[in-house]
Amino acid sequence: MPYVTVGRENTGDIRIHYEDHGAGPPVVLVHGYLADGRSWEKQEAALLTAGYRVISYDRRGGGASSRPAVGYDYDTFAADLDTLLDVLDVRDAVLVGCCSGTGEVTRYLGTYGQRRVRGAALLAPLPPFLPRSDANPEGLAPGALDAFLGELSADRPAAIKAYLDRYYNIDYYNTDYRDDSDPLGGIRVSDQAWQNSFHVALRVSAAAALGCAVAWREDFRADVARITVPVLIVQGAQDRVMPPGATGNRLAAMLADARLTVLPAGGHAIIWTHAAQVNHLLVGFLRALPG
Repeated sequence: MPYVTVGRENTGDIRIHYEDHGAGPPVVLVHGYLADGRSWEKQEAALLTAGYRVISYDRRGGGASSRPAVGYDYDTFAADLDTLLDVLDVRDAVLVGCCSGTGEVTRYLGTYGQRRVRGAALLAPLPPFLPRSDANPEGLAPGALDAFLGELSADRPAAIKAYLDRYYNIDYYNTDYRDDSDPLGGIRVSDQAWQNSFHVALRVSAAAALGCAVAWREDFRADVARITVPVLIVQGAQDRVMPPGATGNRLAAMLADARLTVLPAGGHAIIWTHAAQVNHLLVGFLRALPG
């Protein structure tokens, strides 16, 4: 299995597992919270068919990557991504992030610039700044993230279960009494897909599960201000993890060159529940980029 080494902890290397498939212009996929690189399976298939080189990787702490006790902040995540792009000598790439992976994309562009990048896509993104304040009234209510962090510390499997139910909007989409007249009905998540996500999430280290959630508090506003490449934003109107009013809508207003699409029936898990629509938007965006 291919790895890049991004650091050391005590006597061992910290290694990031990646996959690199196909030929053509490179697209780098950065997965979301409690997931791994395989969460992109529906996008990878579409991108390979469309003629792109697809690079995905497992964030530290999850998948087949190392599980260090430290480094769960966006400066470190962006440094890990920079090492991967440098080792593979990736140029003219499009970075595609989902959920917390959009933080890596944003911090990478804000810190390392756009020398290797010609565009970016932010799917179900993090907000520019999460905590609510007088200067940030759209942010998350005080105590909400603290409550989730407390749940993770007290009973990580139960907290993961509750998170995935929100991620997939299980109590909405999987309701037996939905009917054809409901404009948001008809989207089900199989028990097998949910269980697969649950087992992947459980394999994420306890330090990573907690640290990655703490990192949502980081401020990306200065990073966003430095981004000049074209950016596609796709968000679900029914997203109960990162609602569009606090996230994608605000990013679109702040970015120099943004294209925003809101999927009316979409929750947070749009790369799975709305894969055909996301793939259509993503491939269309890639084909329209200059160069």
